[in-house]
Amino acid sequence: MDIQKALDYAKQWARDAGALQLEYLNKKIKYDTKSTAVDMVTEVDLLCEKLIISKIREVYPLHSIISEEAGKSNDENEYVWIIDPLDGTNNYFHGYPVFAVSIALHQGDEPLVGVVHVPYVSEMFYAAKGLGAYLNDEKISVSSIDNLRGALLATGFPYDKAEDLKNNNIDIFSHIVPDIMGVRRSGSAAYDLCCAACGRLDGYWELKIKLWDMAAGELIMREAGGEVLYHAHEKGINIIAGNPVIVKLLQAKINQCYRAFSGN
Repeated sequence: MDIQKALDYAKQWARDAGALQLEYLNKKIKYDTKSTAVDMVTEVDLLCEKLIISKIREVYPLHSIISEEAGKSNDENEYVWIIDPLDGTNNYFHGYPVFAVSIALHQGDEPLVGVVHVPYVSEMFYAAKGLGAYLNDEKISVSSIDNLRGALLATGFPYDKAEDLKNNNIDIFSHIVPDIMGVRRSGSAAYDLCCAACGRLDGYWELKIKLWDMAAGELIMREAGGEVLYHAHEKGINIIAGNPVIVKLLQAKINQCYRAFSGN
């Protein structure tokens, strides 16, 4: 497997999907809802997904594919492409300019390639295993902040925040915010991971995201010198990521919050 060639393909596919997103941005588009009334899918999600899958099938016809809207392909191959064709759909639908294309390639459980393209601001984050992480061809690394009081973090909230009050991140958010410099909520997990990978943010946490939200960003984060901790469960993936010191401090803070929930 030529990892550099796969990376180059993924970057081009992400650019092509990003161009589609810009073409349809701020136009009246068709949409539907999925798990909840605020979990949207638009015709642009589907167009971008169709484009990326068709490109993969042209070049790597035997590879497996996991994509947000199409699900998992029936073929079983050690190489698996993991796609979020439009991360930040709600942002996109409202014309809010934080949305991204996320494409990753795994060999089994091992990440090989990760690309996150943010078309509105012309930013391309990418990494390949062992080759470092980059933003628009400039090498990136995580921040060196070593305390929560000086940390700028990002987070997000799950779609079922009104129904799942125990795991909707609101109590954890309230517990963490008084002890940090600030918090940002972009609406795109892939973008948050990349902003932490390049040092704009010092860390990121979220509950109940999906594999396609983090697959590309995880590799970019690790290749930028960061750490990623996650726990998969029946409702999704809980994740903490950022520079290694902040990840440990944030993990301790979140564990403290969970102990408070349980009364221990």
